[in-house]
Amino acid sequence: MQEEREEGGPAADQEQGPVTADRGTNRIEEEQIVEPENALPEVTLEGLPESLQAACARAGWKKLLPVQARAIPYLLAKRDLMVQSQTGSGKTGAFILPILERIDPAKGACQALVLVPTRELAQQVAREAEILRGDRGVRSAVVYGGVKYGPQLDAFRAGAQIVVGTPGRILDHLLKGTLHLDALQILVFDEADRMLSMGFYPDMKRVQQFLPRRPINGYMFSATILSFVLRLAGEFLRDPEFLSLSRDHVHVVQTEQLFYVVPGLQRERSLVRIIEMENPVSAIIFCNMKSTVHYVSVVLKRFGYDADELSSDLAQGAREKVMARVKKGALRFLVATDVAARGIDIPDLSHVIQYEPPEDPELYIHRAGRTGRVGASGTAITLVAGMEQFNLRAIARSFNIDLREKALPSDEDVGTIVSQRVIASLEARLRSRDGLENERMRRFISLGRSLAEAEEESPLIAMLLDEYYQRTLQTPPQSPTGEIPEEAVEAPEAERKEVSGGKKKRPRKRSGRSLGRGARG
Repeated sequence: MQEEREEGGPAADQEQGPVTADRGTNRIEEEQIVEPENALPEVTLEGLPESLQAACARAGWKKLLPVQARAIPYLLAKRDLMVQSQTGSGKTGAFILPILERIDPAKGACQALVLVPTRELAQQVAREAEILRGDRGVRSAVVYGGVKYGPQLDAFRAGAQIVVGTPGRILDHLLKGTLHLDALQILVFDEADRMLSMGFYPDMKRVQQFLPRRPINGYMFSATILSFVLRLAGEFLRDPEFLSLSRDHVHVVQTEQLFYVVPGLQRERSLVRIIEMENPVSAIIFCNMKSTVHYVSVVLKRFGYDADELSSDLAQGAREKVMARVKKGALRFLVATDVAARGIDIPDLSHVIQYEPPEDPELYIHRAGRTGRVGASGTAITLVAGMEQFNLRAIARSFNIDLREKALPSDEDVGTIVSQRVIASLEARLRSRDGLENERMRRFISLGRSLAEAEEESPLIAMLLDEYYQRTLQTPPQSPTGEIPEEAVEAPEAERKEVSGGKKKRPRKRSGRSLGRGARG
């Protein structure tokens, strides 16, 4: 197979410039904690108000975790904050505890809204809030798609002061008038990077229309702070300060460097799993050989992705068509060899995926340098099998690359994330339908119910959902860009009807404004 490798290497790639350790990578900084100016001293459990000490006792906490000790003082002081902290670091307690202290139990309305990417995280946050609140008289509601509305409506009617939910279902309630944010004081984005990868950005922008025009406090928690997360913060928070407690990342990264250890004989299936979880806006997938390029391209197409290949074996006409799509930014996944991809720039490239590590270590820098350019951000992912991971680690040491291993997602992980993505997408589609379309749709409600109840008919439903999901794969998720099209935030007239009387209600427009800025000007 040696003859299949394309000739050429970094020396031939003149447009890239000289190879250095800074190109396409991030230098590791020694500091582990980054704090705002005028930093507040961290708090101990004994230094908390007595009511919060009692809450910690109910939860069985013996001491505060680092993210809690450092973030809680800022939330209690009502200073807007971005926090970089890994999943499992105790961040839920870091915002739930101060929220409990700031809630007015006598006011039966939503005072704190926590947006999360998944139902599992919504349930986790709600459980922790339930344990910590005790008998303070604070009520909470957990809101996500794929379940009945009844319990959620009951929680709103009971006067839930803390509402935790996914952006899509929160938006449903806002549009229907079953949830109101007039009393809102605190908005929290938990795992903001995952919310963007789930495709929730359009829903988040439309939720913004319903926020109060007066100033409120905003907080954003994210495992990684890439530039699109910074842009999101700029759209929703008022001059937020920054706190980082990540041991795995530089506090603000332009290119996140990841690798997955994959089974050697299932590399292509592992690639699909990773793409499903990462949900890239756009990516170049690098392969070492031309035959591999073709194989990977076919696999991705069969799984429904908008993918195409580029190698020296491609006929000139086919190559020109691929290049035309690349130049327009109309191709989501380009599979290519290093030589074929030379000189190609894909607009706003979010990911570089190395299907296999390069044989020449300097090629890693050239590949990773394709993303994270000109102030943008990106993710460089490498798949390694067997001994390849030791070679990759050697490359990382040579170029001072902050390289992090991630666990390969299981079929169950992929099934869960895909299901949640489909539910969110279907609910968004349902919100966009007009009265006639809904009338037409009602003909099939009884059929849908009977198919769901008959186990032997479940493949029919699965087939329909799969066909729908394949169509969604052709459209990449939207991310903050700094300029938001009017149509991205303006709710259709059919979705602004109130529940009673069928009257139309225009939500207050909040396009492109940060929290509370409408009240300050």
